[in-house]
Amino acid sequence: MQARWRYTGCMLGTTYDSQVCSAARALEWVGERWTLLIVRDALFAGATRFSDFHKGLGIATNVLTSRLDGLVQAGIMERRGYSQNPELYEYLLTDKGRELAPVLVALTEWGDRWATPDGPPVLYTHTPCGSEISQQINCPTCGEVHDLSEVGVRPGPGMPADRAARMNDGLNR
Repeated sequence: MQARWRYTGCMLGTTYDSQVCSAARALEWVGERWTLLIVRDALFAGATRFSDFHKGLGIATNVLTSRLDGLVQAGIMERRGYSQNPELYEYLLTDKGRELAPVLVALTEWGDRWATPDGPPVLYTHTPCGSEISQQINCPTCGEVHDLSEVGVRPGPGMPADRAARMNDGLNR
């Protein structure tokens, strides 16, 4: 008898509660593709209104509504009314949202290298001088990190003590 694969209904959870990792927790807020594209358009294309995002992204209105609501709830965007009749809102990035700019630049650089065979479709530039910008990993003591093998991991203050101990045990082997 041949074994058959059968879907059991198990899916990836909607939260990363078991992960003690800031990247995993951040993905709870911005890990869905439309969410990052909305933030990208707010940061770099000047989109603020529902119609701006809808037109620029071609996203279904129900999905856009859900993602904008989630960004507001997460404190990444702020909803402000700009018309009472009809009732219309604009969506403005908060400091928390604007701080996603380096993440988007880094993700774009990765995509430019690995996902765009004809070269970068967009270049991010420093407006005052016109030079292209890039996102880099830096050491605050000695400068830019050129070799990722020099990047290490150690428990931080938010790591539960039992996991920190296991992590330290693994690092000391």
